[in-house]
Amino acid sequence: MPQRLIVAITGASGAIFGIRILETLAKDRSIESHLVISPAGRATIAQETDWQPRDVEALASVVHPPANIGASIASGSFETLGMIVAPCSIKTLSAVANCYSSDLIARAADVQLKEGRPVLLMVRETPLHKGHLRLMSEAAEHGAVIFPPVPAFYWRPKTLDDMVNATVGRALARVGIRNELYFQWLGMKNPTSDAG
Repeated sequence: MPQRLIVAITGASGAIFGIRILETLAKDRSIESHLVISPAGRATIAQETDWQPRDVEALASVVHPPANIGASIASGSFETLGMIVAPCSIKTLSAVANCYSSDLIARAADVQLKEGRPVLLMVRETPLHKGHLRLMSEAAEHGAVIFPPVPAFYWRPKTLDDMVNATVGRALARVGIRNELYFQWLGMKNPTSDAG
């Protein structure tokens, strides 16, 4: 049975994260990627990147229309490694937090959670008000991993692409997919401290 990962791209800013995940998975034939792009996600891809939605879809092993709640990924019997929503809009966060399966993205996430599989929500919004924080807390209580695309600087990234790669690498590692997109922390070099 092939290893499978569900990837969803919603309308929040940061479509490049979902695209980079798909680009990475496309290089590994052992992992079958299942993609869902929301209508707002399609618009954001065109707005933020040089990609066309159909070209993003071509990176995936399987593409599911967001309205198809009868898709394979809508059932817990369809085994996967989990799901990454990259980026995750507040609308989608709300649907996951409230178990409101209004479309295939929310349904697939709910199914993964009930099966105990990892669901990473790369929530992309700032600043956050109390309602956003409450939704994150509720989603986390259901088992979701709240994974905002916050860059790390300890390895001194040089470009925006470096930061995107590192964030994607950490997300893939969190669902058990080894990769070389990020630098593993091995301890501080030449640490200095005045503490005594």
